[in-house]
Amino acid sequence: MNDDQLLRYSRHVLLPEIGIEGQEKLLAAHALVIGAGGLGSPAAMYLASAGVGRITLADGDSVDLTNLQRQILHTTAAVGRAKAYSGKDTLAQLNPEVDVAAIPERLEGERLAQLVASADVVLDCCDNFATRHAVNRACVKYRKALVSGAGVRFDGQVSVFDLRQPEAPCYNCLFPEDTEAEETRCAVMGVFAPLTGIIGTVQAAEALKLLCGAGDTLNGRLLLLDCLRMEWRSVRLSKDAACKVCASSA
Repeated sequence: MNDDQLLRYSRHVLLPEIGIEGQEKLLAAHALVIGAGGLGSPAAMYLASAGVGRITLADGDSVDLTNLQRQILHTTAAVGRAKAYSGKDTLAQLNPEVDVAAIPERLEGERLAQLVASADVVLDCCDNFATRHAVNRACVKYRKALVSGAGVRFDGQVSVFDLRQPEAPCYNCLFPEDTEAEETRCAVMGVFAPLTGIIGTVQAAEALKLLCGAGDTLNGRLLLLDCLRMEWRSVRLSKDAACKVCASSA
C-alpha cells in the first residue's frame, strides 16, 4: 500500500483482525454484486469505501423514481439511467481507486458463469428466485462464497453459503428450486426504506470478512430480521444430503 492508501484505510489497519495484510487482501480482491437496488446499494458502497479492488456491478434495470426511497446508490438526476452505470458513477465518487465494471444486464447463462468464476466473493442482491437459483448453481459449480440477502415489507434475511467448504449448505438446500414459493416483490408489497440498508450492509460486512479472513461468518446460519420489532433471530442451516444442486457436485 502507498501512503495515501495507508491513510484512507487506516481505521481498518488499526484493527488487529484486519491489519495491513487483511487490507491488502481487500485491495487485491474482486467482488461480484448482482443487483444495484435496495440491497446492492449499501453493499456496493461499503465494498468500495473499504477498498475492494475490483467490483463488478450487474443490474438490467433503469433507475425509477419509486426506487429512490431506498436505493441510495442513485440520485434523482439518475432517473432513467441504467442502474449499473449510475451505481458505477456513485462508487467512483466514493473511492476513485476502485475498478468498477458496470454490466447493464440481467446475468444468466455463460455470462453469469464467467463472472462468478472470476470473482472472489459473490453478493446476491437481486429480487427474484430465478436469478438467485442461477447464481447459486454457478457458485456451487465454481466453489465460490455466496452472500445472499432479501428484504420485503419489514422482514429481512441474510446468510452466507461458503461453497468453498464441502460441508456448507447451498441456497437450494434452504429454498429448493423445484418447490412452489411465493415471490413477494417490493413493487406489490412495499418495503421499509432502512430495511434494505440494514440487510445490504450486513452483506457487505460478511463479504469483507470472507475476503480478509476476519472473524466468523454467517456460513451455516440464516439471520432473520423483524424490523417492526427490531428483533433478530439466528437459524442453523445444514446441508441437504439430497440437494439436487450441491449434493450431486460434491
